[in-house]
Amino acid sequence: MSLESQLSALAEHYSKISPPEIGNAIRDIEATFDSQQAIQPGDSLPEFSLSDATGKTVSSSELLASGPFLITFYRGGWCPYCNLALGSLQARLGDFKARGVTLVGISPELPDTSLSVSEKNELQFPVLSDPGNELARKLGLVWTMPGYLKPLFDEYGFDLKSWNGDDSFEVPIPANLLVDGKGIVRNVYANADYRRRLEPAVALAWIDAL
Repeated sequence: MSLESQLSALAEHYSKISPPEIGNAIRDIEATFDSQQAIQPGDSLPEFSLSDATGKTVSSSELLASGPFLITFYRGGWCPYCNLALGSLQARLGDFKARGVTLVGISPELPDTSLSVSEKNELQFPVLSDPGNELARKLGLVWTMPGYLKPLFDEYGFDLKSWNGDDSFEVPIPANLLVDGKGIVRNVYANADYRRRLEPAVALAWIDAL
């Protein structure tokens, strides 16, 4: 089953049970996010050094030493769409490795929370913490969620302040960046509608075109 079909089924399910605020928030982000202000193909990826789920520091220079890598920015382990997207990448991990490409997940969640996400999804690729969305902000991929969602998050038990280590109520725009061995971003997928994600097959086609 394709990732798109899984996401569509999930979205249909939630459309029947979610309060109107969720739909309003999606329309808000689609109206305010300008993809042209985000990082573009041909741009150099800013250098970064982030902690993985075990607390070990992983730098962009280390990743580049192994060749091209694909970054997937996700909102957090609380997001079911993110978990489906991460799982779909894990399912094709062998195909990425065969092409010499490293997968990297990045979210604003602290290492302990990221470890839970990694274990829950049985991920065998690094999941890095981007505190305060600092890297995502440099890339133009940050969205401050509307305040009217906070009561819902409290109701659902989504403790972003604890999981992310701040009360900014910001999340990254779900995005994928293919970075070549020289640190140049070759392809970008960033969709304001978090229910839509990049198919792993498309990412593999990007790599084949390098």
